[in-house]
Amino acid sequence: MKQALLFFFFSFSLFAQKTTELIKSNKLEETREIIVNLPSSYESNPIKRYPILLLLDGDYLFEPFLGALKYGEYWDDLPETIIIGINQKSSRMDDCGFDETEGTPTKRSAAFYNFIGEELMPFIEKKYRVAPFRIIAGHDTTAGFLNFFLYKENPFFNAYISLSPELAPGMESQIATSLTNTKKNLFYYQSSADGDIKQLREPVEELDSNLKLITNPLVNYQYNKFSNASHYSLVLYSIPNALYQIFDSYKPISSTEFTEKIVVLPSGYVDYLTKKYQTTTEKLGLNIPVRINDFKAIEAAILKNKAYDELEKLAQIASKNYPKSMLADYELGLMYEKTGDAKKAASKYQRASQLEEIGDLTKEMMYNKYDDMKSLTVK
Repeated sequence: MKQALLFFFFSFSLFAQKTTELIKSNKLEETREIIVNLPSSYESNPIKRYPILLLLDGDYLFEPFLGALKYGEYWDDLPETIIIGINQKSSRMDDCGFDETEGTPTKRSAAFYNFIGEELMPFIEKKYRVAPFRIIAGHDTTAGFLNFFLYKENPFFNAYISLSPELAPGMESQIATSLTNTKKNLFYYQSSADGDIKQLREPVEELDSNLKLITNPLVNYQYNKFSNASHYSLVLYSIPNALYQIFDSYKPISSTEFTEKIVVLPSGYVDYLTKKYQTTTEKLGLNIPVRINDFKAIEAAILKNKAYDELEKLAQIASKNYPKSMLADYELGLMYEKTGDAKKAASKYQRASQLEEIGDLTKEMMYNKYDDMKSLTVK
């Protein structure tokens, strides 16, 4: 079979996280430059898969998005993400143009659309370890263009970040129709500002009115209109808001979530934890182990409400997520300790002391708890 594309790969170093690649496209009949940034764990964790963020206007949106993601990753609020930026410094108007009368892509922008869907993304997804979650982002002209991907019955991307978009005629209605009828989880973010360009802002506000009427539970929509911001400065306000909207279910349990949603439950604390991580998998295509701090939060809620039987279910999750660690036996030991069975508690703490330490659980701590339980059994 004739090869559709020729790819030329240039890298600053063999293990550099950020590389520049040149792709010769048959659709565009030219070579295009993209920037690829791989997460810091990409080399050290060979089985991990990552969501993809595709940036139109990559020549100037790349660094702001990279900075926001790196900051969120540091606090584990945002997942590590593969970032792909398309350099459009001299081609954005041709790449993303539309027919003023029909509201459809021009011949050239249709070719760019096919380049993304049929050449660029298949190449990226074959070359790198990706999770089944794709985000696309753009600004003004390119933001308007990315909405054409929603015109398909089964949209190619899972999340859309549209920063002060230049909407093609009819988009205000077509986007709303597409999101109303979608049968897959979709995230849609758009932004504007008081100081934005008037002919861009007014269609965006009309689209916002249409989207607020949508009742489809599969659609997660957010609109921000920033005060005292311009067409250009709104980008820096928008980026963290968009990323935190899309990855909201990824975040670890916060003190607010613990206080307002978890500890006030009459029961079902472990079920809450299970559902939280299931939601991350269903919406974001990410399978991540339950965080140790989330275990401790659920444990704290169980202890506060004296629902000690739930510690057994928590131990089952610990055994699945961290089978070599002492966490599961510790939770069982804690359950027996709290229910007054010192002998079984001592046995579990003794077994835990022989397994790997995790979080703030240490072998010394298990030895001490074992001694405490043994002392109770001899009285």
